[in-house]
Amino acid sequence: MQRPFLFLLFAAAPLMAQASDATTDNQAIERAVRDYIESQHKVDPARMERGLDPKLAKRTYWKGADGAEFVMQTDFDTMVRVAATYNKDGSKFPAQPRVDIRILDVDQRVATVKLSADEWIDYMHLYKNQRSEWKIVNVLWQYHDTARQASKK
Repeated sequence: MQRPFLFLLFAAAPLMAQASDATTDNQAIERAVRDYIESQHKVDPARMERGLDPKLAKRTYWKGADGAEFVMQTDFDTMVRVAATYNKDGSKFPAQPRVDIRILDVDQRVATVKLSADEWIDYMHLYKNQRSEWKIVNVLWQYHDTARQASKK
């Protein structure tokens, strides 16, 4: 009776290890995404830095004051500045901000995530670097109300 049990235990061990690695990765991915959004809520540029890759490319489509549409890009340094300044007076977010993180796919060292926040959505690509840290490298975003995707005239 003990031999079949030991066989099952040894056979299941690699699967349990993979499940544990997936849980750890999912937690680290979620932490990077929370660093990104909560650093803006709580005015914490260090958390923004921790969650982003220095080569970050954050993009959205935008309509200029002249009516021409273009792709607007934001970089790492700008996002760190946003985390330091955007909500400094505490008025930019509700008391209990909406943060819904859905990990859509993870494959070894790359992941895709959808973040739904109060006024917008972000589709994110993350990668796991050589130090096993998950970093956001790409963000494509839009407001829920796409009419806001324009400069004021």
